[in-house]
Amino acid sequence: MHRFDDRIKTRESQVKCVVWDLDNTVWDGVLSEGDDVTLRPGVRETIIALDARGILNSIASRNEHAAAISALERLDVASFFVAPKINWGNKSSSIRDIANEVNLSLNAFAFVDDQSVERDEVFQILPDVRCYDADKASELVSVLGLTNLPITDESRERRRRYQVEHTRQSSEAAFEGSPVEFLATLGMVMTISPASEDDLDRAQELTVRTNQLNSTGRTYSREQLAAIAQSDNHRLLIASLEDKYGSYGRIGLALVETGKTRWTLKLLLMSCRVMSRGVGTILLEYIMREARHAGVGFGAHFVRTPQNRIMLITFRFAGFREATDEPGLLEHSLTEINDPPAHLRLVVNPWPSTGGR
Repeated sequence: MHRFDDRIKTRESQVKCVVWDLDNTVWDGVLSEGDDVTLRPGVRETIIALDARGILNSIASRNEHAAAISALERLDVASFFVAPKINWGNKSSSIRDIANEVNLSLNAFAFVDDQSVERDEVFQILPDVRCYDADKASELVSVLGLTNLPITDESRERRRRYQVEHTRQSSEAAFEGSPVEFLATLGMVMTISPASEDDLDRAQELTVRTNQLNSTGRTYSREQLAAIAQSDNHRLLIASLEDKYGSYGRIGLALVETGKTRWTLKLLLMSCRVMSRGVGTILLEYIMREARHAGVGFGAHFVRTPQNRIMLITFRFAGFREATDEPGLLEHSLTEINDPPAHLRLVVNPWPSTGGR
């Protein structure tokens, strides 16, 4: 029988987006003063390294928008930036707008600027944002503790997927109908599969990166996840999503301990990118239906963190209540479980005939 080490560690907040000033930060010179700006040493390499690890790059700069974009295109870095805010307003306001647009909490942001007065303004207004002098640009990956972050297919595609999501959001804003009616136009397909060897790097990345839609706030190493995937009394599930605009990638993870009389959901998480699609509830209710089919009881671990209140709401709306015999455990009677919504097609890949179940 395969066993795994169940010891875990609590997550540390990780930067998911680096916001750059432009003048004397991304480039040398001041654009509005007519300087022929050039990239500062190490900046391009840092932007590429962040991008490969799935860390978004954005801009908060006081400049004329069209001129700044033209300079970025000439320097061949414009495509690396998502949701750039180039205007004459405060940097803190721009960063807050970026956070809203990419749907990330402010404690997932770092800000790079050559002027201490700008860094101080951001720090005073947005104390959760980490601020760095532009002189740190060439060593930023190391300073942010990202050197060991795995480079996966998902991380390489993250920027493009955020850019596609912007197209989705624009279509939704222009849609004349209800949110549910808009979802019905997307042709969404959600796939739930047993996690394979090829999924483990992404599975580890999800436990490290996911804060809001995370039932316990805990992280697992790749080695722990590999052992879980081969364990005879566990299921490690990974979920992916696509629609008519393209693939969202592998966006969800669930770890289920399959006891003889009760199944326990030890971890459930979903990428914040799909928060508005309701797929966390769909994965949860699929597991509940499987437990009911197996004729066992069902519970879920929940550990409150500063960010995951929305996950508790998800459990509440699904009908979970606190267990009387175990602190931190939520229980469900499995008598009422919703079917997948009509606007989404659910595909479930079976467990292999041999190996972990």
